[in-house]
Amino acid sequence: MISQIFILSSKGDHLIYKDFRGESGGDAVGVFYEKVTALTGDQPPVVMSHKGLHFVHVRQGGLYWVATTTADSSPFTIIEFLNRLSALVKDYCGSLSEKSVQMNFALIYELLDEAVDYGYIQTTSSDVLKNFIQTEAVSSRPFSLFDLSNVGLFGAETQQSKVAPSSAATRPIQSSREQGGKSEIFVDVIERMSVVIGSNGMLMKADVEGEIRVKCYLPNCSEMRIGLNEEFSIGKSQLRGYGAAVRVDEVSFHQMVRLDEFDSHRILRLCPSQGEQMVMQYQLSDDLPSAPPFRLFPTIERDSGGRLLMYLKLRCDLPPKSAAINVAATIPVPKGSLSLSQELSSPDQSAELKPQSRAVVWKIPRFTGGMQLSALFKLEVPGLSSASLLEVGPVGLSFELPKLTATGLQIRFLRLSPVQPGPSQRWVRFINITDLNIFTERSFS
Repeated sequence: MISQIFILSSKGDHLIYKDFRGESGGDAVGVFYEKVTALTGDQPPVVMSHKGLHFVHVRQGGLYWVATTTADSSPFTIIEFLNRLSALVKDYCGSLSEKSVQMNFALIYELLDEAVDYGYIQTTSSDVLKNFIQTEAVSSRPFSLFDLSNVGLFGAETQQSKVAPSSAATRPIQSSREQGGKSEIFVDVIERMSVVIGSNGMLMKADVEGEIRVKCYLPNCSEMRIGLNEEFSIGKSQLRGYGAAVRVDEVSFHQMVRLDEFDSHRILRLCPSQGEQMVMQYQLSDDLPSAPPFRLFPTIERDSGGRLLMYLKLRCDLPPKSAAINVAATIPVPKGSLSLSQELSSPDQSAELKPQSRAVVWKIPRFTGGMQLSALFKLEVPGLSSASLLEVGPVGLSFELPKLTATGLQIRFLRLSPVQPGPSQRWVRFINITDLNIFTERSFS
């Protein structure tokens, strides 16, 4: 049973406030923000209490989603509800941010009125709620001339229109019910890889967590069939097919997925509702089918003037036609580092010293396969000693790989039945987000 629900910005501004039972005072918002900001560390506890009032919160879209209760309610139920509520708001508003919440506050209050009745959770299903929600969403995406890149002479579409823009799936689901809304469905294969590499270049640990998500803008869709690699195997003892094996350790499916064709043909069958939903999750540990796409060669030493020198060479082993984006190398540095001078091998790179996190962050917006980039950093560190050099590293490397997956998982086909009336589009996107931790060698002089 929920007493209140409120949504706060990262600065404590309250964007949404709904009191269902009148059991607790209006100062609950201030009490929560004081408690959550007074704690040290990046991850405050999900459940906190103050004078018999229990606060349960999650962080989504840079916002605090908070529910209060005075009863002995299950915190896991409330956490699940808050996560579903944030997903519901994202479906109806198109995106999840402080601006989108401010622009759609009337819609969010209408969602809360239908989803919760006197503190009791009723539903978080978009299929059920779409029959009651009347408020139209306000898009928070500003106009951009880049949106005209697909329009040619006299309004003719160019070849670029065959590629879905990154913002295509960040629109409200209600827009698909309007006459001018597009009938589209997106299938995203998202993998998050965490890798640890020793200073000798040997792979020490690798973990991959992946998921298949569907976002549906179709007014009605009775069934969707998603075909995976025929060689897709679960566990080491279940290798199958004639091609290169695509293996994972564990797999879990959403309850709406029917698996009657999965064992024989690796086909997932489901009836998606409007909005975003998780279809499948999988995990792989310590057995990557290919080597990590980057090699880092770091050199750490102290020069004759007492400054700390860090020379990094970063090589991308992707095919020349592929590229990594949003590449960022984070190098922990000794405590008390004052200033940074840098020499970068290309003008599009950038680097900065972040004293609070005691790290130098080297950013590369786009890194094409087969290239090698380098950076020389010189830091002023008072009282630099051999012990100070031990505080350098390991180097963290994060990046995204569009159209590539670490496990090799692919979507063979995406079929809808019955065939949708009118024009409809189907998009399949692959996103790989990787964190590499690379231990460094140090030279003492």
